[in-house]
Amino acid sequence: MSKDVKPSPQKAGKTATSNKQNTNSLLADLRALFKAAVLIANVLPVFSGFWLALYFTNASFSDHWRLFLLLMIGSTFVMAGALIINNWYDVDIDTVMDRTKNRPTVTGNISLKVVLTMGITFTILGFILLLFTTIEATIYAFIGWFVYVVLYTMWSKRKYTLNTVIGSVSGAVTPLIGWTAIESGFHLVPIVLFLILFIFQMPHTFAIAMKKYNEYKAAEVAMLPVVYGFEMTKRQMVIYIACLLPLPFFLSSLGTAFMIIATLLNIGWLAVGISGFFTKNDLKWAHVNFLYSVNYVTILFLMMVIVTLPVFH
Repeated sequence: MSKDVKPSPQKAGKTATSNKQNTNSLLADLRALFKAAVLIANVLPVFSGFWLALYFTNASFSDHWRLFLLLMIGSTFVMAGALIINNWYDVDIDTVMDRTKNRPTVTGNISLKVVLTMGITFTILGFILLLFTTIEATIYAFIGWFVYVVLYTMWSKRKYTLNTVIGSVSGAVTPLIGWTAIESGFHLVPIVLFLILFIFQMPHTFAIAMKKYNEYKAAEVAMLPVVYGFEMTKRQMVIYIACLLPLPFFLSSLGTAFMIIATLLNIGWLAVGISGFFTKNDLKWAHVNFLYSVNYVTILFLMMVIVTLPVFH
């Protein structure tokens, strides 16, 4: 009778370590493929838009929790699909840029055919789920997807500095997706949220483009700092930041505390922007702007939810 042969403890340990490393590598590849940070940043405004629509229509979350799940999963899938397709299409320039050279499309850890299939599948599943919410929410999601995938990724990114303006539209529609799952988008609040996100993305993206100037230049991507230089970029950043100043006052219905905090955030960012005209280290200044912009949009949209919680009324 044959006996079972048990692996040695050393071999078993090596196998377990190898499996763990493979799992960690796969998760890292998926995070890069989905652009996890970007995806999360776009999901928050969808939630904020939905929450504010409930607040302004005096609707109950408990009555709409199924709609909420369909909205959040569907919109996340659509955005994930767009980001994955962006990775698939941009593999040639991602190979040149240091910040993207570890993406699985570049390393070959996930084949381009699989990546494209994933992008299309997530997109279709997302739209199917959103169709169970409202047509208007689905339309805004499609606008965001189409602008990002076709007008930004495939058309303008490599050719025109206006690529940032075009790409900003896709990120700015996210609160409208959330809002219109409950109420029509023809309302002051979601329109202002759209404007905040649209304008915010300009200096935010310019800061990234300045930080990664050499990489964008090597990849021949038509970012503003690459084509027109840092001074022009700084001026445009300050102009866009200044355009944010009046917007909190159109959201007076969210209360005085929100308007004060939002205004202070805007003034602080404007001060950072103006300081760029006197800095000796453009890259360090761009990094400060980038960090400020990330915290700015996170705090702003979390504040919109906090000030409308029942406990504050």
